[in-house]
Amino acid sequence: MYGLYVITDEGLSGMSHQEQTRLACEGGADVIQLRDKSMCREEMIAVAKDMRRITSLYDVLFFVNDHIDVALAAEADGVHLGQSDMGLAEAMRIKGNMLIGISAGSLEESLTAEKGGADYVGLGPIFSTSSKYDAGAAIGTEELKRIRVALNVPIVAIGGITADNASDIIMSGADGVAVISAVVSQKDVKKAAENMKKIVSDAVKASKGLL
Repeated sequence: MYGLYVITDEGLSGMSHQEQTRLACEGGADVIQLRDKSMCREEMIAVAKDMRRITSLYDVLFFVNDHIDVALAAEADGVHLGQSDMGLAEAMRIKGNMLIGISAGSLEESLTAEKGGADYVGLGPIFSTSSKYDAGAAIGTEELKRIRVALNVPIVAIGGITADNASDIIMSGADGVAVISAVVSQKDVKKAAENMKKIVSDAVKASKGLL
């Protein structure tokens, strides 16, 4: 479900959120997330509605980072909230049918998110990363394995994920990988998404003994 989770970023890409969305969807992304720290609410809603329309054409899930009001206005599939964003309990009250993902950087935060009703945990950073200025210390794949054993909801790993380490992350227990620069910063976004999707899909099959 969460396999290849692509987060858009105009600052890193140089392309609009909409164009990144289209190319990533063409490349096989399973989820697209709108992440923008500078847009005003009105502009973000307009962009989110465009992205919702594009993702719907490809049957791809669409999430909005941080802003549940924008997610609701755009009829997104879900919202992703950080530890300093709206509280999960409040978000649960107003989310309607939307899914909710929660960022977590430890076992304790992961279990709290699961207990509160989160549909998935965005765990990381797995490795050090420069794509998210607010990322904490890297937790590594051994901690990912430990958290996987303790957690029942899906884990989407994030932080420093590349084509070289994505397979190891899936084999360590992640249900999907969230990437920014590994896809949207590449010269050929569609091809980068295609390559990452194949790596993730093959790793999922291998983890289930299907390869």
